[in-house]
Amino acid sequence: MNDAQAADKKPHVVFVTGDDEYRSEESMPMLAKILKRDYGFDVSICYSLDEDGTINPGNQKSITGLEALDDADLMVLFTRFRDLPPEQFQHFLKYVQSGKPIVGFRTATHAFLFRDPQSPYKAWNDQKIAALVGQKWITHHGHFGDGHEYLTEVTINADMKGHPILRGVKPYKAYSWLYHVDGGSDGHKLAGDSKPLLTGRSLKSGHEQKGNLDKYPLTNPVAWTKTYKGKDGTEGRVFFTTTAHPFDFKDPNVRKLALNGILWALGMEDQIPSQGAKTDTVDEYDPNNSGTGPKKFKAGRKPEKI
Repeated sequence: MNDAQAADKKPHVVFVTGDDEYRSEESMPMLAKILKRDYGFDVSICYSLDEDGTINPGNQKSITGLEALDDADLMVLFTRFRDLPPEQFQHFLKYVQSGKPIVGFRTATHAFLFRDPQSPYKAWNDQKIAALVGQKWITHHGHFGDGHEYLTEVTINADMKGHPILRGVKPYKAYSWLYHVDGGSDGHKLAGDSKPLLTGRSLKSGHEQKGNLDKYPLTNPVAWTKTYKGKDGTEGRVFFTTTAHPFDFKDPNVRKLALNGILWALGMEDQIPSQGAKTDTVDEYDPNNSGTGPKKFKAGRKPEKI
C-alpha cells in the first residue's frame, strides 16, 4: 500500500458484543451506523448467535465473526463473562498483542469467564483484563429500579474539561448503577496510567444501606483513558466507560461520549468538533431494558448488514 492509499484507507472498527444484560446487541449497531454515516468507517459487528444464526446474547460459549479483528484498526469490546473456545479467543489475543486501540463499555471489566480450571486463559478473568482496560469486576451499588429511575449522577472532572473526548459532553444522569473501580479501604486502583474523565455519584446505594461506604464510596470514576503495550511495545490507546445501560444511550451526551472516545482512541481527535460528534441516530433506537435471560432480549433477530 502506497502513502496515498494509506491516507485514503478508512478505519475498520470491529464491535465485539455479547453481554446478556445491557443489550450491547442493540446499542453497538446504533453507534456503528453513526460512524459509517458520518465518517465512512468500515464497521463489523460480532455477535453471540444460536445455531440457526439468530442473535442470542445468552450464548456465553461463542462469538461469531471474531476473525474480523485480524485486520481491525479499533476493537470496541462490550461482552460479559464469555467462555470462548481457543479458536475464537486467539483473534482477541492477536489483536491485543498488536497494541492497537481499544474502547470498552461497562461489563468489559469482566469480559471473560473461563471456567475450566486448566484453561490457559484463566488470568483473563481478572488480572489481565484489569491491566488492559483499567479494572476487573469488583462490585456495584445495586440495581434498584432498573430502567425506571436514574441511579448515577455524572459530572465532568474539572482538570479534564479540555480533553477531546469531553467536547460537547455535559453532565448527565445515568440508569447505570455505579460500578466500583477505584478507591475505598480495600485499596482498589485503576490500572496503569488510567486518567479519570468523569465521576459518578450513586443516587441509591446498597453499600450505603449496609454501611459499607468505607470500602465502596458513593463516588467513583465512570470514564477514563489509559494506554497499554502490545507484544512488541507498541502503545495503544484505551477509552472506557461504565455508564452503558441500554437506556443511557438514549441520552445524546452518552452517545457523544462514546463516539468521541472512539475517535480519540483511533488518534482522530482532530476530527472531533468543538461541540463533539454528531449524535442523531441513523434509525430509531428503542432498545429493550437491561436484564439477563431469554425473555429479556429481542428474540428471532439476525445480524443486519450495516
